[in-house]
Amino acid sequence: MLAGRYLRAKRSQGGVALISIISFIGIMLAVAVLIIVMSVMNGFRAELLSRILGFNGHLFVGGAVLDRPDRDQVLAQIIKVPGVVHAAPIVEAQAIAMGPGQITGVIVRGVRPQDLAATPLVAGNVTRGSLKGFGEGEFGGDMVVIGERLAQSLGVRPGDPLTLISPSGGATAFGGTPLQKTYTVGATFTVGMSQYDQAYIYMPLAQAQLFFGRETSVDAVEIKVVDPDKAGLSKAAVARAAGPGALVTDWTQRDSSFWGALKVERNVMRLILMLLVAIAAMNIISGLVMLVKNKGRDIAILRTMGASAGSIMRIFFMSGAMVGVLGTAAGLLLGLLISLYIGPIQAFVEWATGAAVFSSDVYFLSRLPAKVDWAEVGLITFWALAMSFVATLPPAWRASRLDPVEALRYE
Repeated sequence: MLAGRYLRAKRSQGGVALISIISFIGIMLAVAVLIIVMSVMNGFRAELLSRILGFNGHLFVGGAVLDRPDRDQVLAQIIKVPGVVHAAPIVEAQAIAMGPGQITGVIVRGVRPQDLAATPLVAGNVTRGSLKGFGEGEFGGDMVVIGERLAQSLGVRPGDPLTLISPSGGATAFGGTPLQKTYTVGATFTVGMSQYDQAYIYMPLAQAQLFFGRETSVDAVEIKVVDPDKAGLSKAAVARAAGPGALVTDWTQRDSSFWGALKVERNVMRLILMLLVAIAAMNIISGLVMLVKNKGRDIAILRTMGASAGSIMRIFFMSGAMVGVLGTAAGLLLGLLISLYIGPIQAFVEWATGAAVFSSDVYFLSRLPAKVDWAEVGLITFWALAMSFVATLPPAWRASRLDPVEALRYE
């Protein structure tokens, strides 16, 4: 009761309501910002993982196994490994694409028709045209599937011709020579990540082997597992199934610098924002110090009436804790609401300003992602409450040590 009265008291009555409100707002905003930023960073990681690992494999087999005549039997053995759901030979090389609108460098990925159909991120996101006819004809035919943004930049549509130039497709007595060939665009796809939509072309595996001079060889065997985060645990089993001479790597090794930087950035951002919450909680100290100073006579009277030092300390501890608890609860609610409805909020801001606040050309993704990690929300809540409680202890302890004689001497 006393703690509540002291918080609500006006300045003329020795209260510090304004400072308490400022402390409340500071903690609320700090907690909300921490939840929103960490949710967005979790969303980034989840979106990047789902798209990168949906577009690419989780494990990659290289080495002598790629040239063995029994490669199909090796693939069958790899698929039997527990946790492996798909294994496909691929050819991947750079080329130059020429269309009516532009000339640009591209990455050509040669795959079997059944492997392309087993890639839901591509086969399930065909924007124009159809995959029907892909891989049909001599050496797989001349039909290719390209990214939607690449098709727009080249100025081609399904049914249009597309000329590709391979830097080392033709083999002569003097070495490799560039090879030029015209293909037909069969379909376009979009995976919502500009890095892939504007750079990749899918070609039948046999045609890619012919075009890039691979003969019967492939560049890698791409493997997908049930849980990409645990792909490293399957490396040893896959290596045994692939046989001697196989080199097995996982997706974290291929993009180690990228994922390492993302992890460090996430941890550093969390630390900085947790310090921000701690700084906001320090506002409670200034408010309680002034409250103790203004309520010196009340403390002295309570002590002379028989109140113990512990009782006085609890009164002022609860005064500061109330601000921390209410600010944390309000910040928790605000942060969760913004994180859960960040899509409509982004749409409203773009509608109101008339500008794209999240350009896919810059951030690779077409929308601002957010994923609430409830364990992290619990950690943020605990941290905010702990900092609030710690901030209340020094002024509350000082109030409990106040000497009634000194406080009433000049009254």
